[in-house]
Amino acid sequence: MNGGKPLSGWRVLVPRGGPWGHEVAADLRAKGASPIVAPMINFASTGDAPALEEALRRLSAGEFDWMTVTSATTVDVLSSHRVAVPERTRIAAVGETTAAALVATGYRVDFVPSEDNSAAGLLREWSEMLDGPGRQRVLALRSDIAKPVLTDGLRELGHDVESVVAYRTVGVPVDEAIRRDVAEGRVDAILVTSGSVAHQVQQQLGPIPESTLLACIGPRTAADARAAGLRVDLVAAERSAESLIQSLVAAALERQQ
Repeated sequence: MNGGKPLSGWRVLVPRGGPWGHEVAADLRAKGASPIVAPMINFASTGDAPALEEALRRLSAGEFDWMTVTSATTVDVLSSHRVAVPERTRIAAVGETTAAALVATGYRVDFVPSEDNSAAGLLREWSEMLDGPGRQRVLALRSDIAKPVLTDGLRELGHDVESVVAYRTVGVPVDEAIRRDVAEGRVDAILVTSGSVAHQVQQQLGPIPESTLLACIGPRTAADARAAGLRVDLVAAERSAESLIQSLVAAALERQQ
């Protein structure tokens, strides 16, 4: 195997489109792989638009001390509603990707967890900072399928949390040719980037052949994948695309030994 192209000959399913998916595809090609970009989830408007609009009105009016943002999709919602976040309201982002999306859209970021880029990681580090006197008023914007880890945790700490669905996560049917290729073992690896993606992989493509590696973007996603009925072959050391691709490279090099 060419040392500079450790994934030569590998066909890798990338289950997300948009800038993230296409950037990952480019990085895979640089390693010699043939990526298949096939978005398996998409995002739709919330089913309770009045509740979201009222929460965003109150946000703009400065009625919250903090707002939590747990995905780049939530940033798109803020932008599409032209929300102006007042200076007094601080913003906590779940991780660097979400923080970058906020900054790119013109919002500031006041807090990002330094280690675990997940709702649990955000709660663990951020709660230490919120431990001061006085109840904080927090707006938690989330998807319809998000687990209430952050909301429940902050409420247990005594803070006043308003949890509002900002968008819905919906499945996207995969092309029949891709289904057939997966079923017949012609896909070497599938990237699993979230619990919702894991659910769609199992629902649309399962059972996955033993020859196809299932690579998860971190321990939490791996747990969600197992809960969805998938086996997990690889887990990225860090919750990043770079770490996820590196896990594939390590597996490819190990196969050559």
